[in-house]
Amino acid sequence: GKSELRVAMEELCLLSPGDGEEQEQEQQLRSSTMDLLCVSKQLLHVLDEIGPTLLVLRQDIQQNVQRLQDLHARDSSKYATLTAIVIEEVEEGTSKKTNSCTRAIIWLARSINFSVHLLERLMKNPDSSLKKMVEEAYNSTLKPFHGWISSAAYRVALGLIPEREIFIQLLMGNCQDPEDFGGDVMILVSIVQPLLEEINAILVKHQLDRLKST
Repeated sequence: GKSELRVAMEELCLLSPGDGEEQEQEQQLRSSTMDLLCVSKQLLHVLDEIGPTLLVLRQDIQQNVQRLQDLHARDSSKYATLTAIVIEEVEEGTSKKTNSCTRAIIWLARSINFSVHLLERLMKNPDSSLKKMVEEAYNSTLKPFHGWISSAAYRVALGLIPEREIFIQLLMGNCQDPEDFGGDVMILVSIVQPLLEEINAILVKHQLDRLKST
């Protein structure tokens, strides 16, 4: 059987890059906007498995996915890359506005970063409670950028976190082998990392990486 993470990776269509020239062409044709949307939608799928616990995070991701998707649908070649979207909004002076697509990109990247931190902790700390690991992942990725309203909502969500074993079973899905699952986690992290680095580089360049919410 397959774990939820393996299903996510196969959906991301990134598990089997071609070799040599074929891979280079593929990289050029790949759309970082589509990559981010695809990863974010898979994250929503995983959050759905956990249930209503992280509803705050789920709603946030859903809204940002929709905003970015709507823009991309208007002109998929013009908005194929995240860099193009950010540069346009920076030049228009709208990048820091509440409903900008730049903000959507920032928060989607942060949510994915939170998830990556959480998955890595799951693998490295087999004895820690899920609540503790969610809290640590939250503190190091999302909390620095949250105002008191968002922080309060997360504190409520933390109280509803399921047991570690239940969470892992949900993520494992039909996969019966913990070692296979651990391998899936590491592969998924290695797939998502370059996208996060690309987004961070764009944001740092335009001094947008420290934007906060309410």
